[in-house]
Amino acid sequence: MPLWRRRWQIAPAAPPAWFEHYPDTHPRVLQVLYNRGMTTPETIQAFLAEEGAFENPWSMAGMHEAVFLIRQVVSRNLPIAVYGDYDADGITATAILVETLQALGAQVRAYIPDRVEEGYGLNLEALQTLATEGTRLLITVDCGIRSLEEVALARRLGLQVIVTDHHHVGAALPAADVILNPRRPECSYPFPDLAGAGVAFKLAQALLRANRQAPLPSTRRELPEEDLLDLAALGTIADMVPLLGENHVIARQGLRKINEARRPGLAALMQIANTQPGKITAATIGFVLAPRLNAAGRIGEASLAFDLLVAPDLSSSLPLAQGLEQLNRARQDLTTQVQEATRAMVLQGEDNPPLFFAVAEDFPSGIIGLAAGRLVEEFYRPVVVVERGEPFSRGSARSIPEFHITQALDTMADLLERYGGHAAAAGFTVRTENLPELQARLLALAREQLEGVTLTPTLHIDLEMPLTELSWELHQALAVMAPFGYGNPEPLLVTRGLRILDARSVGSDGRHLKLTVTANGNSARNGDSPRPWDAIAFRQGEWLGRLPATVDLAYNLALNEWNGRATLQLRVQDIHPAE
Repeated sequence: MPLWRRRWQIAPAAPPAWFEHYPDTHPRVLQVLYNRGMTTPETIQAFLAEEGAFENPWSMAGMHEAVFLIRQVVSRNLPIAVYGDYDADGITATAILVETLQALGAQVRAYIPDRVEEGYGLNLEALQTLATEGTRLLITVDCGIRSLEEVALARRLGLQVIVTDHHHVGAALPAADVILNPRRPECSYPFPDLAGAGVAFKLAQALLRANRQAPLPSTRRELPEEDLLDLAALGTIADMVPLLGENHVIARQGLRKINEARRPGLAALMQIANTQPGKITAATIGFVLAPRLNAAGRIGEASLAFDLLVAPDLSSSLPLAQGLEQLNRARQDLTTQVQEATRAMVLQGEDNPPLFFAVAEDFPSGIIGLAAGRLVEEFYRPVVVVERGEPFSRGSARSIPEFHITQALDTMADLLERYGGHAAAAGFTVRTENLPELQARLLALAREQLEGVTLTPTLHIDLEMPLTELSWELHQALAVMAPFGYGNPEPLLVTRGLRILDARSVGSDGRHLKLTVTANGNSARNGDSPRPWDAIAFRQGEWLGRLPATVDLAYNLALNEWNGRATLQLRVQDIHPAE
């Protein structure tokens, strides 16, 4: 696939008069914000504010009822179980509520299901076990909104149930005592895009604020809600929810807490991963810390990651962090194996299908989502990868903006035992005998919805500018928009007509492309002589020797630290032949 296959969509320039209203903000930052729909003083001020304001937790539908029920159960010293999910979002959400309830003096335990044995969401056998062991209140985090049968069983077993979730709701809601989900149509909460950890944090906020007003006799310690922000940010960034609105506030303030490294488990994880407190960014979480936490749920026991996050000291944390490191290395090897196997399968199938569907008995259920994601990146098609079992099979789907995968599964819910997810990612359990029909119906739906659509990824360019404008000042100005992530990507710049002075492959396997580029003489501004710039194009080393002499580059203006020296470089996202 040529480098220039992706389309570039360059945002239009803001009206010149618009900039006059914001004299204290760098004009290039204003242009990016304008491109992303922030066109009023209120939205710009809220986004750029150093602290930022949290939404009122009491404005979430069901919050008063949830706090009342929890305080009632705690005051009666009845056992509570927090039932989480096995990914980083679910694990951090579980830790948030367990720590909060422990501070209130609750008799509480965490329950995180086994991915292989129990699957995603509430599990019937687990509920029976929890009820037998004496649990009286079940609080779900990051799951439960589609668990109609399971919640009904829990109620029959005598459990009271609070569902906290952030996934898209189905046609019917579970018959829980209380449901906290900002995506519910009847919920007027102003920010619906919270992660599971974000919803748990809002419940923790409400509980702690209520307890400050009317302390429970059982209260063991005062827990500042700010002490939970590291967990909330970790789950929010790891779950790829948009880093806008309240998520941006959680991520920004939580990253400060993470960089203080006061939580022993996170300090140990940073040490093992060779990352330094004070330099942790959203990218560090996404590419370094979160994969290690997720590795426990993918190929081990997710409780290992939970135990790390709530560990009381560094001595008990380090062995847990080392265990996660070993699991993550094994996860990387398995991911490569499954990716190669699924790639071979889809290439042997129909030529240029609208959706890829791969099934095998030896696909580890904890890895199939990662393999699906890699194939989406390579082929820009919705991808479904299934671990075949008997009598049930488990699948993981990843998709593209043109095809909402969870809504697609909604149309074939009659074939599925359980499912849930977002627009771009979903998981499901299906009877193996229904797999052929599921595949056929998904392919037919994708063919119908994507007919006439050119399936080419689009890069949304924030700014087109000459190299002569690149500077430390611009880099620092753009950094005020951080943390960057899904929904708030690092500003993407384009410079046209760059001459390649040098090109070579780098990395142990030559996977990356290192360039030195400069502006053509006639493109330099104000008579400045064009200076050379270093550029790095990750995972594009195979294009060495196949590039034209003059190119247009789409890139991030990035910091490169090497041997104690910091320089700016172009982190290349795409290359086109010069126009």
